[in-house]
Amino acid sequence: MSALFDPERHQPLAGAAWDAAIARAAIDQIVQETRDTFTPDGLWPIHPNDAEPDDPPGPQASLYFGAAGVIWGLEHLAREGAVGPGPSFADHLLDIQRRNRWLFESEAWRRMLGTGWQTRSWLLGDAGVLFTWWKTAPSEPVLSALAEAIAENTEDPALELMWGAPGTMLAALALYRASGSARWADLYRAGARALEASFQRDESLGADIWTQTLYGERAQYLGPVHGFAGNAFALLQGRELLEPGQWASLSSRIARTLEATAIRSAHGINWAPRTGARRSGAPLLVQHCHGAPGMVTALSALDAPVDELLLGAGELTWTAGPLAKGANLCHGTAGNAYAFLKLFERTGDDEWLARARSFAMHAIQQSEAEAARLGRRRYSLWTGDLGLACFLWECIRASARFPTMDVL
Repeated sequence: MSALFDPERHQPLAGAAWDAAIARAAIDQIVQETRDTFTPDGLWPIHPNDAEPDDPPGPQASLYFGAAGVIWGLEHLAREGAVGPGPSFADHLLDIQRRNRWLFESEAWRRMLGTGWQTRSWLLGDAGVLFTWWKTAPSEPVLSALAEAIAENTEDPALELMWGAPGTMLAALALYRASGSARWADLYRAGARALEASFQRDESLGADIWTQTLYGERAQYLGPVHGFAGNAFALLQGRELLEPGQWASLSSRIARTLEATAIRSAHGINWAPRTGARRSGAPLLVQHCHGAPGMVTALSALDAPVDELLLGAGELTWTAGPLAKGANLCHGTAGNAYAFLKLFERTGDDEWLARARSFAMHAIQQSEAEAARLGRRRYSLWTGDLGLACFLWECIRASARFPTMDVL
């Protein structure tokens, strides 16, 4: 049996007490440095940990770890009143879209994605950039291009949130809620039907599961970025657009899969990155993208009796401690701490909010230390300082909205 977490991947929690003034100052500093660093040619410099060896030179442009995500984060924080007004950089989004398409049409990305290659996805492709463009400078041509990207993604074989229909379904859902237009509801429901049809019984699990075709291979991932939890989240978010009986059945099946794939120990509950990985003997990950925190963040609103699983996952995340990889959302301390905010939201227990805020103070220290070491910030949403700033704002508000998942 695999160990539920690897202590080498985590750090002891720093002892600083929660201080909302320090959190606000950190948000202000991150946003100001981000605004000041932009250049039209270079956008924002890529962080060494976000650079892929085969990528063409130049900045990243996607929602996940590129310029579109930075603009999304800046716009969100200003609209919320977390920071004062400043430049939106929206007039650069046409160039950003072109740069992003050029990158993902490169030979390196075509090889990496294999038969699943495409450029329309939510976190890395056209849909995320176009949605950010609509948020900051809405126009009908942008909406039409976004509708086309969402429609073409409905049957994508990735069957996960980063590349597949679950991610673009979130964009359709947000546009339906903003406009009330049936066009967006229909696009969301089409994705939901495709997800429901591909959620199939696996006798070895004793439950239903999605099988991803991703990066040239087939696998059954479990986490919110690449697998089961992200797909379930997309259905959960738009359940009011589904038939009542349809959602009741899906909710029950999702809860069974969550139970069937859970791994328990005295430390709490965790999940392997994918089915079968629990037999490898390697310690499991405890991150938003793979492991207990992401399962909580994606499924905390599930209307099924899964509290024992969610609370056990929260306890494991607390026991493991902050992530040594940094402060970010995808695989860092802030992302893990969203699980605590979600459990506070579900249970009303102030201890979970206090735990999130303890991780927040640790994440601020991590971010400042890395910025001092490199001489600059990490300019991205999911992997960098803008995501941390969004998390700190949620800690101040005592709310639990994960960027580009819960709040769009």
